[in-house]
Amino acid sequence: MFDVIVSGFILALGLILPLGVQNIFVFNQGAAHSRFYRALPVILTASICDTLLILLAVFGVSAIALGISWLKISLLGAGILFLIYMGWVTWSSKSVKNDKPAEKLSSKNQVLFAASVSLLNPHAIMDTVGVLGTNSLRYSGMDKVAFAITCIVVSWLWFMGLAFFGRLVGKLDQSGRFLTVLNKVSALVMWGTALYLALTLL
Repeated sequence: MFDVIVSGFILALGLILPLGVQNIFVFNQGAAHSRFYRALPVILTASICDTLLILLAVFGVSAIALGISWLKISLLGAGILFLIYMGWVTWSSKSVKNDKPAEKLSSKNQVLFAASVSLLNPHAIMDTVGVLGTNSLRYSGMDKVAFAITCIVVSWLWFMGLAFFGRLVGKLDQSGRFLTVLNKVSALVMWGTALYLALTLL
C-alpha cells in the first residue's frame, strides 16, 4: 500500500507542477484578493474539478469518452475557443493596489472561470487520463482507491498552497506592477496552449 501512495504522490505532483492555465488562474486570484478566504471559491472549484477528473481517469470513464473521435474533436475545439477568450480577458485586465476595490472576480465568476479552465482544458484532461488513468491500471481494489485518494489530496493541497503563495506575492506587490506583468504572461501561456491544441487537430 505504501508504494501505491508514493507512486500516486509523485505522479500527481509531477502532473500538477507545470505552469498552466489552471495554476495561473488560482495564483492570480490568490494574489488579487486582500483576504485569503476570498479566494476560497477558486480553490474549492479547482480542487473539486480535479477530483472529478482524477476519479474519471482512475476508474476509466474518461478514457472511454476520449476514445470517441467526434467527442474528442469537439472538446478540443471548445477548449481552444475558451483559451483564446480567457487570454484576451486576462491580457486586458488591470491590476490595482490591494487597498482599492480592484477588478477582482466575484465568487460566482471565480467558480465559473475555475470550472472552465479545469474542465474545458482538453490538454489537462488528456494528461490526467494518460498519466494517472494509465498508471492506475496496475492496481485494483483498495490499492486503486488509495492511489486515487492520494492524487486527490495532492491536488487539494497544491491549490491551497498556490493561492496562499499568490496572496503573499500580492501583499508584497503594493504597486500592482508584478500582477500586471503576470497577467500578460498568463495570457501568452493561454494563447500558446490554444495554438498547441489547434496544431494537434491538423
